[in-house]
Amino acid sequence: MKAIGYCRVSTEDQVRHGISLDAQKAKIKAWAEVNDADLFAVHVDEGISGHRTSNRPGLQAAVADACREKAALVVLSLSRLARNTKEALELSERLDKYGADLVSLSEKIDTSSASGKMIFRLLSVLAEFERDLVAERTKSAMAYARKQMRCIGNIPFGYDEVDGMLIENEAEQNTLLLMNALRSNNLSFRKIGKELEDRGIRTKTGKTCWHPKVIRGLLQEAER
Repeated sequence: MKAIGYCRVSTEDQVRHGISLDAQKAKIKAWAEVNDADLFAVHVDEGISGHRTSNRPGLQAAVADACREKAALVVLSLSRLARNTKEALELSERLDKYGADLVSLSEKIDTSSASGKMIFRLLSVLAEFERDLVAERTKSAMAYARKQMRCIGNIPFGYDEVDGMLIENEAEQNTLLLMNALRSNNLSFRKIGKELEDRGIRTKTGKTCWHPKVIRGLLQEAER
């Protein structure tokens, strides 16, 4: 049996989980030895986000090799392979079309069997569901923090940061009120920007030019 290994790591993964490329390679090689598989090649993507499979040359090469050699594509976990159900299933179907298989060590998945294929599909759905929950919780937490006037990331227009708390900037708050008033009079974002520039009002970073997208974003944020 032939096998093709694939490893991926981003800086964030190394910081949070310590899943180094060497650690992934070692586990894949150990699996090949135990299963008497000929490890044909190991492809890697280093420091690349897993959001899109099309942007990962290492993965594309690994899949191509597995299809050509009718080999098993071996990964440490499904999270190394794809970040959403659609892409994971598309990769699995492509491998199956060319007589190749998928092996995920952490989830103990081997699509050479019917039960392995079923488990793969179920875990792909559950993994995506978990990521959606994390994103939803993060969004809720940030919204709550904004309401509590705590500073997160960049300081928003209309506020200053003092000891980790957001304090209203009176001049910028007045600018927001002016924006709203001009918008209520059906002025376009571009015309609002021109009015602000004519009045000598500067952006948060001190620029004299107001981009229409910036104004739209500020007004949308103020409505939340």
